[in-house]
Amino acid sequence: MDFWTTLQVLILGMVEGLTEFLPVSSTGHQIIAADLLDFGGERAMAFNIIIQLGAVLAVVWEFRRKILEIITGLPTERNAQRFSLNVLIGFLPAVVLGVMFADSIHAHLFNPITVAIALVVGGIVMLWAEQREHVVRIVHIDDMRWTDALKVGFAQCLAMIPGTSRSGSTIIGGLLFGLSRKVATEYSFFLAMPTMVGAAVYSGFKYRHLFQASDLPVFILGFVVAFFFAMIAVRGLLKFIANHSYAVFAWYRIGFGLLILVTWWLGWIQWSDQP
Repeated sequence: MDFWTTLQVLILGMVEGLTEFLPVSSTGHQIIAADLLDFGGERAMAFNIIIQLGAVLAVVWEFRRKILEIITGLPTERNAQRFSLNVLIGFLPAVVLGVMFADSIHAHLFNPITVAIALVVGGIVMLWAEQREHVVRIVHIDDMRWTDALKVGFAQCLAMIPGTSRSGSTIIGGLLFGLSRKVATEYSFFLAMPTMVGAAVYSGFKYRHLFQASDLPVFILGFVVAFFFAMIAVRGLLKFIANHSYAVFAWYRIGFGLLILVTWWLGWIQWSDQP
């Protein structure tokens, strides 16, 4: 790897790790960062699949005790069985709608301007959701019903629009459907595991011709960087939500989205209209 490629990989791995589990849209940030760094094309598609796996591994590691508890309890414990079923039910809408619409969305909406608009709209929705009175029905993740999981699963599908945010959709959806802030955030993390791994496996198989042995150093570095910064983000978010709302993320989204739109409107940056 030359210096410029190394710098691109470090920046994009860091962006993926820091934003994947925050309600600010990692895909949107990746699109914008890649456009600014001129890191696009088929090689970037393969790279994004790898670094997303690095980010999800950070969540698996952070919740390894809970995951092990669920796996060992599946044969006999009802809570473990219900929790696993809830994650599966929440995952299914993304599978169905992803297979149906992912390619079309990628072809038409994966560009910085779409991302900017989605960031602003999503930020406004987040502010509205935070300011409304919360009616909390579920204070522990094991108390979720399958209907709660299904509703959050459909909310997650909004993140197919780049800039919306997968974690933002699931967390805010969870709050609107009666989950406590802690439960909504934790369920978002667990739902990310099958969703992101499934998407990576599907995309990896579909675009397997893009993976070249010569790119292995790029993939390894990106994977490690994404894992490291995702670990920081996950731990930081879990501490943050204990005493704060998500309003700060909403204002960040609105400000960042407006900045992109202003630079586009004034012609300061020639944003790409292609994925």
